[in-house]
Order: sequence, then C-alpha cells, then structure tokens
Amino acid sequence: MTKLKQRPRRDVTQPTPYEEARDEMFQHIMQCGVIGSHPDDQKEWFDNTIQYMTSRYPELNAVHVKDLRTLGERFAQPPRAKTVEAVIEDVVAEAVPIEEAVTEDVATEEAVTA
Repeated sequence: MTKLKQRPRRDVTQPTPYEEARDEMFQHIMQCGVIGSHPDDQKEWFDNTIQYMTSRYPELNAVHVKDLRTLGERFAQPPRAKTVEAVIEDVVAEAVPIEEAVTEDVATEEAVTA
C-alpha cells in the first residue's frame, strides 16, 4: 500500500465585509438585469442598492462604499467593442513571418517524404 503525502492544511479565511458586499452586489447586478439598461435606470438602481448595502454592511467606510459603486458601475457596462485598429494590431501580432512559415512547411514536407 502506498503512503500518501499529507499536505499542510490551509487556514480558511473569512471574507471581509467589503468582499461580501462586493460579491453580493455583483449577484444583484446579474439577477436584476442592470447590465445593458438605460443609464438613468442604472443610476437610480445603484443609488438604491448602495443605500441598501450601507445599511446591510455598516462596517463599510466611505472609501469602501465609493469603490463598491465604481466596481458595480464598471461591471454593469456592456463589453467594449474593439476598434478596427485594435483588431488589425492583434492580427499582425499573431501573424507568423513568411520566412518562418516557409521554413516550417519545408521541414514538414521533408519529414513526410523521408
């Protein structure tokens, strides 16, 4: 029978009130359909939600509340479309130089025929 190595146990840390509030807010954003809604509706929703979060998590200071709102507003934004220039830069960066491609093809062809 083999002996199993015993790994040291990791201590499980409890999330901070800020981390709990952040995670809860992200869940609310996904469940409430805030993503893609009109900016005025988002502002009203965030005003109400941040007010609720400050009452639910009184441990949060003003900086945490501001960061929470900023993170939530960023999370609720639809993904940005890439510009044409950015797509071209990505394609060029991923492209293999012609000399390398020809060398690889010749080496592969020689290996197959050998």
